[in-house]
Amino acid sequence: MYQLRVYSSIDQFTAADWNRLAGEDLPHLRHEFLAAMERHGCVGERFGWLPRHLGLFDQAERLVAVAPCYLKFNSYGEFVFDWAWADAYRRSGLEYYPKLVVASPYTPATGQRVLTGDAPNRAELAAALIKGSLEVAKQMGVSGLHWLFSSDEETGWMRTAGFMPRLGCQFHWQNQGYADFDAMLARFSAEKRKKIKRERRRVAEAGVSIRRVPGSEATAEEWTIFHQLYEDTFDKRGGIPTLSLPFFRELGAQMGDSTLLVLAEHAGEIVAAAFCLVGARTLYGRHWGCSKEFHSLHFEACYYQGLEHCIAQGLSGFEPGAQGEHKVARGFLPTRTWSAHWIAEPGFHEPIGKFLEHEIEAVEEYIAEMNERSPYRRDLG
Repeated sequence: MYQLRVYSSIDQFTAADWNRLAGEDLPHLRHEFLAAMERHGCVGERFGWLPRHLGLFDQAERLVAVAPCYLKFNSYGEFVFDWAWADAYRRSGLEYYPKLVVASPYTPATGQRVLTGDAPNRAELAAALIKGSLEVAKQMGVSGLHWLFSSDEETGWMRTAGFMPRLGCQFHWQNQGYADFDAMLARFSAEKRKKIKRERRRVAEAGVSIRRVPGSEATAEEWTIFHQLYEDTFDKRGGIPTLSLPFFRELGAQMGDSTLLVLAEHAGEIVAAAFCLVGARTLYGRHWGCSKEFHSLHFEACYYQGLEHCIAQGLSGFEPGAQGEHKVARGFLPTRTWSAHWIAEPGFHEPIGKFLEHEIEAVEEYIAEMNERSPYRRDLG
């Protein structure tokens, strides 16, 4: 009933066709975002992300489902760590790379990976695309196929198709219909509420002012300053700043309502900035940098301003990025994230499968422990 095709560039799809299936709440999977990455060298041979996007067509030659897919020659920028698997392959005299990943590059945000728009037969389309992706992986002779940060629903479908599920944990915030930031804090314990107010006060007392600027309104200079801060952050941590200034500027021009800059100024100078993606229901925190250190400024720019934006705009959730137990005290609770993995080499099925089973148990224990640290008052439910 369906035919799956592989494409080496997102521009082989029209933006209208891709976005019709991608929807409005996953800005990191929209055509403009993925195209800007390809156009400005953020993916490609230099960084080991070669586009191999999947398009599913019905008998009438209509595009009915898509998935962002890449042939990978490393594991950088995935946030689902499999370096130990690659090392085990190497020690066994086998090649782990290349592999296929279905993901948004450098973006550990959860959600659908099989993009079907509002199709009523979504489960059928997903099953066809998942099955087809396995056939593609086998034809390419890659070591494995990995779907990263897939939805709960999709992870179940992939388990049925023979993928091994992997559990992770991030810290997300859910809007309970708060009227304002203080209404949210009213649900915190007195100790946690006092701590957050003190952190925000310290930023103000240091003479730092904050502006939230939609990408469409950010000036060329503001984008330049943000990008320098973004690069400095990676340089300090020994990472690779893969996203270029032209990439960010294009996002501001093409996806202005879906991008947000949080700018911190002191003595007339931008001293820190955070970058977020804005979906129809969810805010996604992505990058941060600073040139001067101020007490609690990171929390203000990366978390509190985002929370205020969600409340003001009626967004239902805020995903501030990967990892970070310090987020719990600021209202972000442990949330399960999933990926699904198919491994071509039969000899690695059992050891990786057992590893994942033990890892799931450990992550569940960690989630339970983190929930005990919740700042929310238990008497309010």
